Amino acid sequence: MILRFDDVFVPDGDEARRWAERELSDPRYADAKPTWFDLFARDVLRFLGDLFSSDGGANVGPVALIVVCVIIAAALVTALLIWGRPRAPRTVRAPRSDLLGADDDRTAAELRADAERSARAGDWDSATILRFRAVARGLWERDLIDPAPGATAQAIAREVGSVFPAEAAAVRSAAVAFDDVRYLRHPSTAESYAQLAATDDRLAALRLEVVPA
Repeated sequence: MILRFDDVFVPDGDEARRWAERELSDPRYADAKPTWFDLFARDVLRFLGDLFSSDGGANVGPVALIVVCVIIAAALVTALLIWGRPRAPRTVRAPRSDLLGADDDRTAAELRADAERSARAGDWDSATILRFRAVARGLWERDLIDPAPGATAQAIAREVGSVFPAEAAAVRSAAVAFDDVRYLRHPSTAESYAQLAATDDRLAALRLEVVPA
């Protein structure tokens, strides 16, 4: 095969510069360029490598090495205090329908709304049962209690009292009102329902961090 070089175009200096500038303006060269963080990380790693090498350690001495280690540890602690420890994603609880011996998967808001409808209709027994279930469901939805399957109203009241001690007596009274209607067939009244509803409202407004130890 015969190659002819007489037709080869050889650019002059200006033309060659323009070709080079056009080629280097291609985005792939910009993407390949190290960022400031890459350069900073490289310099830090190089500094630490030189510092802890045998030659570097001999030059700076053991005291300087200790000082550098203390500075690095202090920087890590400061970052932890400022930004906090990474939090694991919160697990979303599956709907639970076995609360207080009934197959009911309504949310606390739905139970409260149904309880209020029953109260407006004068059905205080249904209102009492639904409102206490709203108490338990609301605290369970907020991850404040985790009663075992089949837990009684009194067991739930004890668990709530351990979380909010100031409301322990009120929650016990609410559990008694629930048991009286649900199991003993004692009729509820507007007054007892109002007390239960007030207890539910207070618990819904409470936050764990403001409760005294």
